[in-house]
Amino acid sequence: MREVVIVSTARTGMGKSVRGSLNATHPITYAGHVLASAMSRAGVDPAEIEDVVLGSGHPEGATGYDIARTAALRAGCPVTTSGLAVNRFCSSGLQAIAVAAGRIRNEDVPIMAAGGVESISLVQMGGHMNRFHLTEDYLLAHKPALWMSMIETAEIVAERYGVSREAQDEYALSSQQRTARAQAQGLFNDEIVPLAVKMAQVDKATGETTMVDKVLDRDECNRPDTTLETLAALKPVHRDGQVIKEGKTVTAGNASQQSDGASACILMEAKEAARRGLEPLGAFRGFTVAGCEPDEMGIGPVFAVPRLLERHGLSVDEIDLWELNEAFASQCLYSRDRLGIDPEKYNVNGGAISIGHPYGMTGARSIGHVLLEGRRRKAKYGVVTMCVGAGMGAAGLVEIYS
Repeated sequence: MREVVIVSTARTGMGKSVRGSLNATHPITYAGHVLASAMSRAGVDPAEIEDVVLGSGHPEGATGYDIARTAALRAGCPVTTSGLAVNRFCSSGLQAIAVAAGRIRNEDVPIMAAGGVESISLVQMGGHMNRFHLTEDYLLAHKPALWMSMIETAEIVAERYGVSREAQDEYALSSQQRTARAQAQGLFNDEIVPLAVKMAQVDKATGETTMVDKVLDRDECNRPDTTLETLAALKPVHRDGQVIKEGKTVTAGNASQQSDGASACILMEAKEAARRGLEPLGAFRGFTVAGCEPDEMGIGPVFAVPRLLERHGLSVDEIDLWELNEAFASQCLYSRDRLGIDPEKYNVNGGAISIGHPYGMTGARSIGHVLLEGRRRKAKYGVVTMCVGAGMGAAGLVEIYS
């Protein structure tokens, strides 16, 4: 069987949605930027890329019109390069890499580019999502949880599986501290490619908006001054921000941060990489998905991970590094402990609670990060996994070349 390797990765810094550096930049611009950077790092001529696969959690508005095709052209690829946009909500970036790997393995494609992009600022928060006919009568009557907000599902997981507010806040603090330490040590520097942008800045006194020059060269979302006291002071919130009744536990402090960004990888058939004298970051070994009840979508990894490991003859203890997306502290704590993952091998540099979560980008960012961090630690196997809206889980396996 043909072997698929990942030879380069590149991403933007995480821009805070609405208030951050990417709040006025078209996602085609920064998706094209990371694609061009990943190709340059791999020493690949853009004309050699047969197809680009990009994931997006909301492939509409600015991220619609097949953003993979438009981003490929923005990256300098010729019109002969095709593009495919894919959507599996928060695992869209990981799904894109799996699709690209499958084309190399099964369809004899020599080189592919894949990744993910999300502009929460311009699509979800910018009011450019298509909400007409959102529900369907039969499913609304029989599976209404399909349209439940993610915050509601996180509360259900916390209540159903006994994840306390205190445990969630302690976990969130750890995520912030791990990311702060990683930033101080420069551990994200080899992932991020700086991007000069124009940011919309609103004067709080006058309400006037001005455009200011910025260079996004680091993640903006981490709050290194976070304490348990500041986390405990936050009130639970509902999907549109209003405070809800006593006893709820999900807050802005123990949930992922909305952010904008893009990430890309270059994948090759292993013999092609060897012919070029390239040293791959690792091999993409496999990908699985699984379904669960929509009202507890956060526990999707509990079903996807065992399926992945069984198919590859591995145990949880044989995985050296885990990236389990921190959509909410309640679901990732439960999933981690239910799977029996060692906390010291898990989200070692923090996750979406502290780094940020551009839905369609996160899976691709996590693949790049687990490969680079795995090299530093001389790890062999890494797993990227996440819960997925509508009641799913996804998981991908890489073998790290250190």
